Amino acid sequence: MSRPALPARVRIVEVGPRDGLQNEAAAVPVADKVAFVEALAAAGLPSVEVTAFVNPKWVPQMADADAVYRGVSRRPGTSYPALVPNVAGLERALGVEADEVAIFAAASETFSRRNINQSIDESLDRYGDVARRAAIAGVRVRAYLSTAFGCPYEHDVPIARVVDLTERLLALGAYEVAVSDTIGVAHPGQVWDVLDALLARVPADRLALHFHDTRGTALANVLAGLQAGMASFDASAGGLGGCPYAPGASGNLATEDLVYMLDGLGIETGVSIERVAAASRALAPLVGHALPSRYQQALRRGDVKNQA
Repeated sequence: MSRPALPARVRIVEVGPRDGLQNEAAAVPVADKVAFVEALAAAGLPSVEVTAFVNPKWVPQMADADAVYRGVSRRPGTSYPALVPNVAGLERALGVEADEVAIFAAASETFSRRNINQSIDESLDRYGDVARRAAIAGVRVRAYLSTAFGCPYEHDVPIARVVDLTERLLALGAYEVAVSDTIGVAHPGQVWDVLDALLARVPADRLALHFHDTRGTALANVLAGLQAGMASFDASAGGLGGCPYAPGASGNLATEDLVYMLDGLGIETGVSIERVAAASRALAPLVGHALPSRYQQALRRGDVKNQA
């Protein structure tokens, strides 16, 4: 049996320090967050999302954003993005000399209003201001498009809307849009359908995929994306960050699990699975629970030799 053609190399965007920790109940000290970021960068991850410059009233886990970002020793060749919701957040990011920022829009009108208290169009107007100011400062902009595969309020999301909003985010100046399964409902057939429409209009190198593992389909969805030619994926070390709309369920795709599969497929990432696993294990006592990563679970059972 011949193997399907897959990308020779994949870029992994690590979102654990931001997307992972902001959904955790425990408050992790600044020094430990800094150590986590630096350990992940040392593992070879090319992009490590450090924090979010948001109002701590709404995301108290990110109240220490300035201190964390300033504390990180930046490795040459590694990008350290920070999430920003508006120009005020961008100015904070510029104040700590962030080299990249991320903006986040939704493909669901209800989710947009519930999440950021703005319509989709209002949010894109705001992000246009962010992107223009970032361009003047020489800072790259990445975008997330949340609820692209389903919404907790509206349920099905039209694919045509996902395509339109992806193009609008790219037109604002984003170099890449992470098409995101916010609530973990996507399945491979849906991934192919969405990518069929997107790739007819947008080059694959301007897209990334961001999956949650709420229903256990994240790796299957990655494989579907690989088969469609996608080569940029988000993941969270240890699987940090539960799904806020499905209490107790797994959240983000674990970086270790992703690297394990990609290594098995012979796809280069430049990432050391042992070092990522060690970084995750060091953080686990600070969040107060075992990490959902299947690779970590296998390590705990002794099914995988711990080489870290």
